[in-house]
Amino acid sequence: MAEAVFFPAGRAVRTVQRRIATAVAPGSANGGVRLLLRAEGLAVVAAAVAAYAQFGAGWGWFAALFLVPDLSFLAYLAGPRAGAAAYNTMHSYLGAVGLLAAGVLGAAPLLVAGGLVWCAHIGFDRLLGYGLKYSAGFGYTHLGPIGPQDPW
Repeated sequence: MAEAVFFPAGRAVRTVQRRIATAVAPGSANGGVRLLLRAEGLAVVAAAVAAYAQFGAGWGWFAALFLVPDLSFLAYLAGPRAGAAAYNTMHSYLGAVGLLAAGVLGAAPLLVAGGLVWCAHIGFDRLLGYGLKYSAGFGYTHLGPIGPQDPW
């Protein structure tokens, strides 16, 4: 009880901790690990946007390409397993960094720009808590469940 006297936010912290403990799905990150993964998303989106700004490909292209990976949502029309596979393919850094590397090694500026935008998109999604999907449904991610039960 003395904790509440010295740290009035202690009760709020415990409430959030309880919500986290009840909202976490098996196989998903929680607590400080989840926060760290979301902070990594912030770092990736910031680095990708800064690199894109230095690259000078034009912000119109950035805006036009930013949501392209989300077209993978359409695969959910074929069911959660196909949707998760398509979403994870387009929201994994493997493809984005591969495209970026191909652009750098092949001196292809359009591929570099596309890779940077793709990395920015993935980082932004991770920052918001949209992780890689499990085949159980869209709301089940490696960063924890998405939706009203999400304590963040």
